[in-house]
Amino acid sequence: MVTIGAQFNGPATSGNGGYVCGVLADEHGADVVTATLRQPPPLDSPLTWERDEDDLRLLTPGGAVVGEANVGSFAGTPPPCPTAEETTAGLASYAGFAAHPFDRCFTCGTARSDGDGLRLFTGPVDETRTAGPWQPHAAFDAGDGALDVPVTWAALDCPGGWAADFSQQLMLLGRMTAQVLRRPTIGERLRSTGHLARRDGRKFHTATALYTETGELLGRAEQVWIEVPES
Repeated sequence: MVTIGAQFNGPATSGNGGYVCGVLADEHGADVVTATLRQPPPLDSPLTWERDEDDLRLLTPGGAVVGEANVGSFAGTPPPCPTAEETTAGLASYAGFAAHPFDRCFTCGTARSDGDGLRLFTGPVDETRTAGPWQPHAAFDAGDGALDVPVTWAALDCPGGWAADFSQQLMLLGRMTAQVLRRPTIGERLRSTGHLARRDGRKFHTATALYTETGELLGRAEQVWIEVPES
């Protein structure tokens, strides 16, 4: 049984997509996992696991599928490590400072304080890429001086959404494939980046990556975001 705490929200009343996908990935255990969300993940509600060989599902008390996970694979290469100048410029141009559809999002919400949310802000550095600097806060120490897998997946989430530009259309995460090569250490200086690969109707295909300042790749993801009505 697992519960998505209210702290880990994306929209106000449902779970942060990257975090919930990371919960699925952590339970599944494969090196590369594809997690698909089937409905907005409920907060503070007991959820149960259902496993069928390599397929894992997260269920509501009524048996509805919240999300599912299986062994994943990547379609492309990760976005390259941004330069120091790009991360500085990306932070300065973060559109969420002016208008944010989910300003209390666990990952990128501007209304969250240090140690409450990740406060990971990535802005455009060209027509398809976002970048920004980030340091994991001690509040998210998993007990060994590093982030856990779900929080790391959350950090790999929203830079893709901002590459597709939340300020132009409202989107929710539908699917995420990710790999954590090394869990980020508390306090280390990191560089985050996102890339918009293409748009297909209501679907936006993005990729993200998290690097150290020396260019070590810590984690990467590919995502599908789905445009939704503002209502």
